[in-house]
Amino acid sequence: MLEGLRIVEVSSYVAAPLGGMTLAQLGADVVRVDPLGGAADTARWPLAPSGTSLLWTGMNKGKRSVTVDLRSGDGRDVVTRLAAEAGIVLTNAVGRGWLSYEVLREARPDLILLQVEGKADGAPAVDYTVNAEIGFPLVTGPSDHAAPVSHVLPAWDVACGLYAAVGLLAAERRRSRTGEGAHIRLPLYDVALATAGNLGLLAEAQLGVERERIGNHLYGGFGRDFALAGGDRVMVVALTRRHFADLCEATGMAGTVGELARLLHADFSVDGDRYRHREALAALFAPWFAARTLPEVEEALKRGSVLWAPYRRFSDLDLAASALMDEVDQPGVGRIRAPASPLNTGAGRRAAVPAPELGEHTDEILSGLGLSPADLRAKGVVA
Repeated sequence: MLEGLRIVEVSSYVAAPLGGMTLAQLGADVVRVDPLGGAADTARWPLAPSGTSLLWTGMNKGKRSVTVDLRSGDGRDVVTRLAAEAGIVLTNAVGRGWLSYEVLREARPDLILLQVEGKADGAPAVDYTVNAEIGFPLVTGPSDHAAPVSHVLPAWDVACGLYAAVGLLAAERRRSRTGEGAHIRLPLYDVALATAGNLGLLAEAQLGVERERIGNHLYGGFGRDFALAGGDRVMVVALTRRHFADLCEATGMAGTVGELARLLHADFSVDGDRYRHREALAALFAPWFAARTLPEVEEALKRGSVLWAPYRRFSDLDLAASALMDEVDQPGVGRIRAPASPLNTGAGRRAAVPAPELGEHTDEILSGLGLSPADLRAKGVVA
């Protein structure tokens, strides 16, 4: 889909590398530039037994890799030439004058530069600090838990990376029509703030409502986790009126729930009443789940529309059963299953491509720029 599009990525960690990988998985030629020895994320956990970073290999699938001495003038000149040839640069490097839009556009006037930042005022920030500031850890966790709960998923990095991919494609489309380049700034904090606003959380706060902690309950409807016989747990969600009716039918609780509605003067066909009386409803359903094993619950619920799933560990997943997961031979790791792009264009998904070895394509790419890798290596500019 994106064949012929080249992007130079000077980045590390999650947000910017994810943006580049998203485009690489759609066919773009993404060239990741690292300093000699690798950037800070080269050894980021989790690690393979060999010491290879599984985060680095996960975030750089399908890219080409160049390593350059970014502290030297010659090394920076190499990156400038590469940026001018590609015309699109993605980075999360902040405060490097030689990598600024003003400097790079001198080499190519229609350059597109997207810069992932911490905050719009230039202050540094990462996913975990942004998450704390926006408010999510104080509405996450059990209702009787006083301390903040920071979730494991770096949600803002993920959202930011996808915004970056969309932003670059939008800028490239505009350039194809007008011939104009673009300097796009994408603050991580703003991504989180916008998402909280889009979900209604900020409007709710402005209207004087303090969001409560509700554990694993579904806010504004009926859904929660239930313990099963044998120690398994499932998450059950009755998102609509039909879902809830089917849950009552499958568990044999339709009559009891109807009587509860009469006693409480509630209408359980309405989201709000299901949410307001969630504890009472959960208390009615809990014994049914507790008396059954996972196969028995599956058999009972599969005939209706109820949304549900068992809680699993990563190690429980059957990756071989997923069409998304391809087997690749990842340098430094071995044969593993890795995801291709989840975008299915109708012509089938592109197969997953392993991440490169650090600096694997340095000679190939520099030669394509008319440079001599041997001369640059002799000067210590490339590894």
